[in-house]
Amino acid sequence: MRLDKFLKVTRIIKRRTVAKELADNGNIVVNGDPKKSSYDVKKGDIFEIKYFNKNIKVKVLDLPPESLKKEFVEDYVKIIG
Repeated sequence: MRLDKFLKVTRIIKRRTVAKELADNGNIVVNGDPKKSSYDVKKGDIFEIKYFNKNIKVKVLDLPPESLKKEFVEDYVKIIG
Protein backbone atom coordinates (compact mmCIF):
# COMPACT_ATOMS: atom_id res chain seq x y z
CA MET A 1 0.00 0.00 0.00
CA ARG A 2 1.28 3.48 -0.87
CA LEU A 3 2.49 5.68 1.98
CA ASP A 4 -0.07 8.45 1.40
CA LYS A 5 -2.95 5.97 1.23
CA PHE A 6 -1.74 4.12 4.34
CA LEU A 7 -1.68 7.37 6.35
CA LYS A 8 -5.21 8.20 5.20
CA VAL A 9 -6.69 4.72 5.78
CA THR A 10 -5.21 4.49 9.29
CA ARG A 11 -6.44 8.03 10.08
CA ILE A 12 -2.98 9.32 11.01
CA ILE A 13 -3.54 12.08 8.48
CA LYS A 14 -7.15 12.85 7.52
CA ARG A 15 -6.64 13.73 3.85
CA ARG A 16 -4.59 11.80 1.31
CA THR A 17 -3.58 15.02 -0.48
CA VAL A 18 -2.07 16.36 2.75
CA ALA A 19 -0.20 13.06 3.30
CA LYS A 20 1.11 13.19 -0.28
CA GLU A 21 2.28 16.78 0.10
CA LEU A 22 4.04 16.04 3.41
CA ALA A 23 5.84 13.02 1.96
CA ASP A 24 6.84 14.72 -1.28
CA ASN A 25 8.25 17.67 0.68
CA GLY A 26 10.47 15.38 2.79
CA ASN A 27 8.47 15.64 6.02
CA ILE A 28 7.98 11.88 6.38
CA VAL A 29 10.97 9.73 7.27
CA VAL A 30 10.62 5.94 7.13
CA ASN A 31 13.27 3.87 8.93
CA GLY A 32 15.64 6.86 8.86
CA ASP A 33 15.21 7.77 5.16
CA PRO A 34 12.87 10.42 3.70
CA LYS A 35 10.30 8.75 1.45
CA LYS A 36 7.95 9.96 -1.28
CA SER A 37 4.20 9.31 -1.23
CA SER A 38 4.62 6.36 -3.60
CA TYR A 39 6.73 4.40 -1.07
CA ASP A 40 5.34 0.87 -0.52
CA VAL A 41 4.64 0.52 3.23
CA LYS A 42 5.84 -2.70 4.89
CA LYS A 43 5.02 -4.35 8.20
CA GLY A 44 7.48 -3.17 10.88
CA ASP A 45 8.22 0.23 9.27
CA ILE A 46 8.66 3.18 11.62
CA PHE A 47 7.50 6.60 10.40
CA GLU A 48 8.55 9.95 11.75
CA ILE A 49 6.13 12.61 10.55
CA LYS A 50 6.72 16.35 10.86
CA TYR A 51 3.19 17.75 10.74
CA PHE A 52 2.98 21.50 11.39
CA ASN A 53 4.72 21.92 14.77
CA LYS A 54 4.15 18.29 15.85
CA ASN A 55 6.44 15.30 15.46
CA ILE A 56 4.62 11.97 15.34
CA LYS A 57 6.37 8.60 15.47
CA VAL A 58 4.36 5.58 14.34
CA LYS A 59 5.13 1.86 14.02
CA VAL A 60 3.32 -0.26 11.40
CA LEU A 61 1.98 -3.43 13.05
CA ASP A 62 0.25 -4.78 9.94
CA LEU A 63 -1.10 -3.61 6.59
CA PRO A 64 -4.80 -2.68 6.69
CA PRO A 65 -7.45 -3.51 4.09
CA GLU A 66 -8.52 -0.82 1.59
CA SER A 67 -10.94 0.68 4.12
CA LEU A 68 -10.81 0.48 7.88
CA LYS A 69 -13.26 1.24 10.67
CA LYS A 70 -12.00 3.63 13.32
CA GLU A 71 -12.17 1.06 16.11
CA PHE A 72 -9.72 -1.25 14.29
CA VAL A 73 -6.96 1.31 13.62
CA GLU A 74 -4.94 0.32 16.70
CA ASP A 75 -4.60 -3.21 15.29
CA TYR A 76 -2.50 -1.79 12.43
CA VAL A 77 -0.49 1.12 13.87
CA LYS A 78 1.01 2.10 17.20
CA ILE A 79 1.88 5.70 18.09
CA ILE A 80 5.28 5.55 19.82
CA GLY A 81 6.14 9.19 20.15
